[in-house]
Amino acid sequence: MVSIRHQSITSADGKTVGIILDMETFQKIESIIEDHGLAHLMDEVESDEQLKKDEAIKLFKSSVSC
Repeated sequence: MVSIRHQSITSADGKTVGIILDMETFQKIESIIEDHGLAHLMDEVESDEQLKKDEAIKLFKSSVSC
């Protein structure tokens, strides 16, 4: 597991109520989440029918003109 450097914001009674991350760490986390989501979406459509370019253009144009 990757160690994530952060600072904690605590309430008056000492409970952690927030976290501060440096921008580089936040961007790494954001990238991991986006990559995971993309991989999930790619798995979902893996068995979908594939269209040739001209078929896809025709389908796109018919859906836009509606």
